[in-house]
Amino acid sequence: MSSSTHSAAIAERAGIEPLMLDFLAYLELERGLSRNTLEAYRSDLLQFGAFLEQRGIGVQAAQHGDLTAFISELAGTGAGAPAAATGSTADDPSAAAEVRAPAAAATLGRKVACLRSFYRHLRREELVGHDPTADLRGPRKSQRLPRVLSRHEVARLLSEPKGGEPRSLRDRALLEVLYACGLRVSEAIGLQVSDVDLQEGMLRARGKGSKERLVPIGRQAVAALRAYCGRGRPPLVGARQQSALFVNHRGAPLGRQGLYKIVQGHARRAGLEKRMSPHTLRHSFATHLLAGGCDLRSLQEMLGHADLATTQLYTQLSAERLKDAYFSAHPRAMG
Repeated sequence: MSSSTHSAAIAERAGIEPLMLDFLAYLELERGLSRNTLEAYRSDLLQFGAFLEQRGIGVQAAQHGDLTAFISELAGTGAGAPAAATGSTADDPSAAAEVRAPAAAATLGRKVACLRSFYRHLRREELVGHDPTADLRGPRKSQRLPRVLSRHEVARLLSEPKGGEPRSLRDRALLEVLYACGLRVSEAIGLQVSDVDLQEGMLRARGKGSKERLVPIGRQAVAALRAYCGRGRPPLVGARQQSALFVNHRGAPLGRQGLYKIVQGHARRAGLEKRMSPHTLRHSFATHLLAGGCDLRSLQEMLGHADLATTQLYTQLSAERLKDAYFSAHPRAMG
């Protein structure tokens, strides 16, 4: 028996866990996927393993029909999908716990992507002789348009941090950078001082999969960053050695929750609390650039999208919304 065949036999008897751990290690070390993605894939594969175990099917023996049944059950369309809680089920907490709402299309799409990647990995490692996901299709994603702010709403939000106090200077710089560069939350809080070149008006963002990209910074954001780095950040950091660009009131790197609180606080004072999240500024950045004539390929690069189809979603915004967008590619970049 060859070593690969022997490993396959051991893994098959042990269930999905050893195969999953090897797969996740590959994704982390060779593909550089984020911790959040790895955790989501781990959850997806454990759920899939439990599904197969209930049916007495081994991971390496699973066929296309088994995977289709798994996705159909999650979507609430399969033969094994639970019915709505009525009658005695509603009165029985243990039975009600078995009733799950159908998974959203985006969730199902992620699970399909996870299974495809998992079985491709098993195929590369010669642990399966065929790929049961070859013709596996996820559900059609609903074309829900992203929520964006008008140019007047953006201006109102960005003018909300007032005064020359260190935190005000930080908040103004943070909001300006989120909008001027279209950064994800993780990219904004991951910025280092060395990632920003105010002289050239460029910053280096680290996106999904640890991929780096250069993004221009508009004049308004450069001015806000100069004020923050000159008069706001030093008092917050004090005598500490700190490489993070954005810091909290203790001089430590600003976290995800801290950023959310800052954005939501200023959005509430600007009367925009129900209209936005930090990601809304990224959507607004993309929409306003397209409205000003920016080409899709350039926008894709600035947003750090791996697939142009993701960027194309912004082209589907209604004409009415585009009319209310910026009169040029990015007016705050013009001073």
